[in-house]
Amino acid sequence: MDYIAEFLKEKENRIESYGDNQKLQNITKQFSEATLAEKYSYNFSWLGRPIIQYPQDIMALQEIIWEVKPDLIIETGIAHGGSIIFSASMLELIGHGKVIGIDIDIRSHNKKEIESHPMFNRITMFEGDSTSLEIAKKVYSISRKYNKILVILDSNHTHEHVLKELNLYAPLVSIGSYCVVFDTMIEDSNVVYDRPWGKGNNPKTAVWEYLKSHNEFVIDKKIENKLLLTVAPDGYLKRVK
Repeated sequence: MDYIAEFLKEKENRIESYGDNQKLQNITKQFSEATLAEKYSYNFSWLGRPIIQYPQDIMALQEIIWEVKPDLIIETGIAHGGSIIFSASMLELIGHGKVIGIDIDIRSHNKKEIESHPMFNRITMFEGDSTSLEIAKKVYSISRKYNKILVILDSNHTHEHVLKELNLYAPLVSIGSYCVVFDTMIEDSNVVYDRPWGKGNNPKTAVWEYLKSHNEFVIDKKIENKLLLTVAPDGYLKRVK
């Protein structure tokens, strides 16, 4: 008996069943609603830097990066730097690759901490609007040197901004890799945001609009089913062609 194959098959069947398990789905929704208002995702760090993500999504990214083994990871949204430090540390384990981090406002105290971090040797940061032609030209210039590219979008969460980011950066994603769009859960939440985004105007609506004309990407529901708790429902986009 092939015990490894049996284990993997059991896992696959179990994950698939979660998608139809209404009890689990309801519990997850309740937890998400309760923790969003309490800023639960702000409680975690990666190698000393705040990462502002659910641990489940960090685990999912770890699995994706280890499977894809990208040469380049492009991230929009830097904040405290935890996410780009995470990506850089994964590439350090793999043994190759660079991270591009983009943010419209890289605050001096965060920049200082990121630049002094042991993982900074794998990071390039650009300050500016991720949807601007100036920033896009810089990213495209660097990306020409790489074959396997992963994109993570986590900056301004309005529909318009995320759709622009998708149109700019999703084409850089290599076949078999992912464009991960965070905070799509805004569409499903009853939390009222004191921000420009909300129901009907958020990353998930941008993903839905983008996919109408881009069948080279599919939503990887297996990741969402496996995690149960995620800030990125419909946000794990796999490039298949």
